[in-house]
Amino acid sequence: MTSSGFTPRRSVLAAALGVAGVAAVQTASAADAPGPARPDPTGSSRAKKAAATAEYHGWTSRTDWLAGAAKGVRAEAGARPGIVISRPAGTVDYTDPHTGTKAAWEYATWTSPVRRLTVPATEAIVSWNARTPAGTWIQAELKGTYSDSTATPWYVMGRWTSGDGGDSIRRTSVDDQSDDKSSVWTDTLAVDDPAGGLRLTAYQLRLTLYRKPGTTRTPTVWRVGAMGSDVPDRFEVPASKPGLPTGRELAVPRYSQEIHKGQYPEYDNGGEAWCSPTSSQMIIEFWGRKPTADDLAWVNPDYADPQVCHAARATFDYQYDGCGNWPFNAAYAATYRDLQGVVTRLGSLNDVEKLVAAGIPVITSQSFLKGELTGAGYGTAGHLMTVIGFTSTGDVIANDPASPDNPSVRRVYKRREWENIWLRTKRYDANGQVKGGSGGVCYLYFPARPTPTQARVLRGLGIR
Repeated sequence: MTSSGFTPRRSVLAAALGVAGVAAVQTASAADAPGPARPDPTGSSRAKKAAATAEYHGWTSRTDWLAGAAKGVRAEAGARPGIVISRPAGTVDYTDPHTGTKAAWEYATWTSPVRRLTVPATEAIVSWNARTPAGTWIQAELKGTYSDSTATPWYVMGRWTSGDGGDSIRRTSVDDQSDDKSSVWTDTLAVDDPAGGLRLTAYQLRLTLYRKPGTTRTPTVWRVGAMGSDVPDRFEVPASKPGLPTGRELAVPRYSQEIHKGQYPEYDNGGEAWCSPTSSQMIIEFWGRKPTADDLAWVNPDYADPQVCHAARATFDYQYDGCGNWPFNAAYAATYRDLQGVVTRLGSLNDVEKLVAAGIPVITSQSFLKGELTGAGYGTAGHLMTVIGFTSTGDVIANDPASPDNPSVRRVYKRREWENIWLRTKRYDANGQVKGGSGGVCYLYFPARPTPTQARVLRGLGIR
């Protein structure tokens, strides 16, 4: 745990990116109660800080790609501009830590211009959208500049491929990356001692595209970006008031992770931990995309909703040993025709209202005791659900995959309770110990060519 009191990303996810295991320690009535009220050690004035706390920036246009430093890649124009391998910059050997296979790979690189953060950051998350044909993969890295003018090393933020067949690598995060000022926790770069005042003030991203030697196949990357944030330590957040006209609900398919308990335990112990890919699959299908019959041919035909099993396999991080890697989920969504996926942070439910009003559902990350979210019926150290609308009084309508069956996935949660558990960065567990919260992390999946209204709302959140 860092000195700021945040629980490292790996610890949060390992506790439960679902609800299994957590419920076991919260079934007793004493564990269900949130306990006596405690003063907020950060002070109410800090909790009410109004300034922006997060910033997302992405590179997506041909102009963006041409602004970077290319070694062996070229920028392609078209309806969805991207970068591909043109003439490899060289060949490198890579030993897959999860299979032991050593192989040679041709590679080419693209490095972004320096991005100066308008919000000096304690954390950063990189996400990307790409196509990786068989025998190809990509690596995303971030190099930051600190407020003391020193720099981080190039941190690997993910090695990713859409498949997991024998002619490719296993998608993976990379552990044990630190320079004694910051560390990478699965998919999140975090300053080790934010209370000391050190911040990331700028960063560059580097993409490396790989392919089997002698082939003409190539990955295509359409989007890469990073979210930098400095969310103040807080147990409580200011309550928002319903902003836009309420009563809008999006027709998002309902899938339960719980009906997949015990299925394919090699992927994060089965469906009881599949909240992230289950949520992703709901939104992918909301946008009218589905896996093909060939994609699903490996799934046991006796299993309901095989596309959820497919999503779990396609988001599985072989190092983290789970399906909850945030950018891997966004990248999976973007493997479907003309879809984009971004990981960012939002500031309040008013931001979510704008997105829902524009027809864009929002996947959110939250953690809570059983008694903190009325109607949930469980507690969790980390769980993903999807906001699909708001009631006429502004309460949250969510598709919650931690439901016993598909029909019961739709839930209505009290606005104040839901907003606080999503946006806070600190909380107390059932034993009264301080743990971390997501601080407003969310996934946004939307079309490559959004409507004018959708584009305007996304731009207002820094996403273009």
